[in-house]
Amino acid sequence: MLGLMQQWPLLCHKILDHAARQHGGREIVSRSVEGPIVRTTYAQLRHRALRVAQRLARDGFERGDRIATLGWNTARHMEAWYGAMGMGGVYHTLNPRLFPDQIGWIMNHAEDKCLFVDLTFMPIVEKIAPNVASLQKIIVMSDAAHMPDTALPNVVAYEEWLAEADGDFEWCALEENEAAGMCYTSGTTGEPKGVVYSHRSNVLHAMMACMPDAMGLSSRDVVLPVVPMFHANAWGLAQSAPMAGAKLVMPGGKMDGASIYELLNTEKVSFTAAVPTVWLMLLQHLEETGKALPYLQRVVIGGSACPRAMAETFEKNYGVEVIHAWGMTEMSPLGSLASFKPDYADLEGEARFDIKQKQGHAPFGVEMKVTDDENRELPWDGKTFGRLKVRGPAVAASYYGGAGAEQFDDEGWFDTGDVAHIDPHGYMQITDRAKDVIKSGGEWISTIDLENLAVGHPDIAEAAVIGVAHPKWDERPLLVVVAKPGKEPRKEEILEYMSGKCAKWWLPDDVAFVEEIPHTATGKIQKTALRDQFRDYRLPMG
Repeated sequence: MLGLMQQWPLLCHKILDHAARQHGGREIVSRSVEGPIVRTTYAQLRHRALRVAQRLARDGFERGDRIATLGWNTARHMEAWYGAMGMGGVYHTLNPRLFPDQIGWIMNHAEDKCLFVDLTFMPIVEKIAPNVASLQKIIVMSDAAHMPDTALPNVVAYEEWLAEADGDFEWCALEENEAAGMCYTSGTTGEPKGVVYSHRSNVLHAMMACMPDAMGLSSRDVVLPVVPMFHANAWGLAQSAPMAGAKLVMPGGKMDGASIYELLNTEKVSFTAAVPTVWLMLLQHLEETGKALPYLQRVVIGGSACPRAMAETFEKNYGVEVIHAWGMTEMSPLGSLASFKPDYADLEGEARFDIKQKQGHAPFGVEMKVTDDENRELPWDGKTFGRLKVRGPAVAASYYGGAGAEQFDDEGWFDTGDVAHIDPHGYMQITDRAKDVIKSGGEWISTIDLENLAVGHPDIAEAAVIGVAHPKWDERPLLVVVAKPGKEPRKEEILEYMSGKCAKWWLPDDVAFVEEIPHTATGKIQKTALRDQFRDYRLPMG
């Protein structure tokens, strides 16, 4: 027997329809790339997104075409997202912090046909666009007055391009399991892997994010997504905030402590989210100026582990609740949040912050378990750790093109690559990483890629990279090298050799010279021994 309910597909543009209908006058405030603060509303954003969809369709872009974006968090970026999805396209967020060659590789792999780009990133596009064979059009998210000089073909100013559409357009009739968006993860070694979100997964993820024990968003909230839209859907906030009808405050490209504080204060932000590095800058600004946070109520901190001192400072000094969160691009990205269940609700003092150090419990829609190397499920006792695996309606079932198939099993479980334990109340805590990637300021750095680059230096025999604790960036890479016999390379020479061959922020902070690097019995570099050897190492803070 089947239910007798209406077939109402879960489509992303229906989120924007709802926001415009029920919360049409609610503001979206953007710090524009050109400088001024720009204000619009959900009703206006929907109308402009319809014009984007209409204009893309008129230009010949079709259902399933990948529409890339290389931009900051602004209303224009949201218009491009919803417009691309609404005409049946697939938004594809590009991370400008990657090395240009890597961005170009990703665009070619995804076969991007159109690119929306902010002025800031035009120098990157100048380098990569000629080598992306599928790219047909570049739309600069600005107006004619601010257009840069470029020799690239088929480049137009967003506002002039948009002016040719009136918004008399109907959203494309889609199936809910059709692709809505793409985001590539470079959290593992090798080439980046594409995660393809469906309309259904994005809508369900937004619902999950709005739950009281998750982000708990409502129409009364003022939300500042500092986490970029190119970081796994801005942790879903570009969808969950309009679903709830919350006012949105978009920070553009200015992420320093003073600029973030200005928006928090002037727009009376109640909820915000970002990686720890951003909050270190904000807290430093508050300490230097003696300012307070009279309106901010909740801050979600994820991307890398939230330092205990940061959580204590927010809560004790400023009265702001910290919600420690964990997730992955493959999970859309929310996996767990350390909000308080009744079992822990009455805890005070140090015991309360002990719980906040955990990555938290999973919302409805995320199942998790830890297993040993034989895939046997381990107990939830808060101490037995193993490989963390997850599944759910907003968790990837595979990567685009079939890469990384070994991370997915026949029962739908995705191996996160993290090592964790889960306590009897369902709170998960990551204890280590199964792989040796470094996470610096919320961004992944591949140790193997850096090692392969370093050993290309003519005077280096062997190299290993490990993460070393850093007070601002969580951890930073330390390059450990063995010189070839008779050679004495200097630190400056090695870093100069590596410069320009990888992203600037990937460059190791220091180089340590050793006689030999420890190896396992099978000849692999023994990273555990190397980390133990350098556990007291202090990076130069110049």
